[in-house]
Amino acid sequence: MNKVLSIALLLFISLTTNAQDKKAKDLLDQVTAKVKTYKNISIDFKYTLTNSKENINKESKGNLVLEGNKYVLNFLGVTKIYDGKKSYTIVPEDEEVTISSVNEKEENTVTPAKMLTFFNSGYKYYWDILQDVKGRKIQYIKLVPTNPKDQRKEVLLGIDSQTKNIYNVIEMGKNGTKTTLTVNSFKTNQPLSKNQFTFVPSKYPNYYINKID
Repeated sequence: MNKVLSIALLLFISLTTNAQDKKAKDLLDQVTAKVKTYKNISIDFKYTLTNSKENINKESKGNLVLEGNKYVLNFLGVTKIYDGKKSYTIVPEDEEVTISSVNEKEENTVTPAKMLTFFNSGYKYYWDILQDVKGRKIQYIKLVPTNPKDQRKEVLLGIDSQTKNIYNVIEMGKNGTKTTLTVNSFKTNQPLSKNQFTFVPSKYPNYYINKID
């Protein structure tokens, strides 16, 4: 009798887990579909990096404007522009601009555009906790990298249950490092300048231009 109960319990747990995984996949699909409906996206975010063992606790802020695969990213005092063909990394501290080509088709190429849908491949996903954040219902999906060489143990993706937009991304490293990117402002379909994603050399007259390719 005990063996029958054990088998029944294992079967129940298996069925429940599969149901939760399907829920997780369905929610991720909704997030992906929602992102594709926006003409452009403007994000203000906070980024924190902590490691208690190494006594590290850093916090930074940044912003991103994204349209298709083009973007302008301001983070850690550096501006990065991608016009669809070339990437321009502008470092005011060094008065230097690095220009390079980017192959968007390469799977390992990580871009801000892919960061909004990075979870679509390379992970197992599981339904996790639901949290109330200032009146917003944030549903977490646990992502476990399938590549054993990945230095991240798991990723928690927080999704606003109402808007289906990403609220935060929490990465837990195998070395104890924890990084959190929290979206403070998420605006869509904003009026953008025609030159929003254009690098204008005249704005940087004294900068060293480093052309990699």
